[in-house]
Amino acid sequence: MKIVELIIDELEDNFVEAISIVESPAIEEDFVALKSQEFKFAEQDTERKILIGAILIPNKPIYRKNDDEEYYIYFSRDTVRKASQLYLQQGNQSQSTLEHQEQLEGLTLVESWLVEDKNNDKSNMFGMDLPLGTWVGSVKVDNEDIWNDFVKTGKVKGFSIEGYFADKSENKQKSEDDLSNDILNELKELLK
Repeated sequence: MKIVELIIDELEDNFVEAISIVESPAIEEDFVALKSQEFKFAEQDTERKILIGAILIPNKPIYRKNDDEEYYIYFSRDTVRKASQLYLQQGNQSQSTLEHQEQLEGLTLVESWLVEDKNNDKSNMFGMDLPLGTWVGSVKVDNEDIWNDFVKTGKVKGFSIEGYFADKSENKQKSEDDLSNDILNELKELLK
């Protein structure tokens, strides 16, 4: 099966334009919904309404199917870093969608970081075990309908990015020699 690395081409308009909240994130990581019961803050903060989770995981094979063609895509650690930076540099913090379809108001990325130390990363506080280079974010939900009808009910469970990326392989199938061992191991696990 074809494996395609997606990259950010500095000469093109490649970027992440929105973060979508979805029921089945392709990166297979759910977010954590924080409420005031889990952390003690100011008395007037009755419910924090913050979602914390992986936005993009490096070297994670993501299955895709277009018409009759099946393949995997992945993002290198460098591409994940660039995507996280460009998203903020381009002022897209409040660009959100529901299931990649409906534009949402009232969702804002309020915190963003890359996992650089597995043992001392903030994501550990929330029970996440994420690979180095993972883009993690906190999204504040100031949209009552989305919080009550989608987050609290479990209809959405994670983040998924929307963006434009170049295809490094130029639609050529990569050989196993061209792929990192991490990606091959992930694929072998998926194909068992």
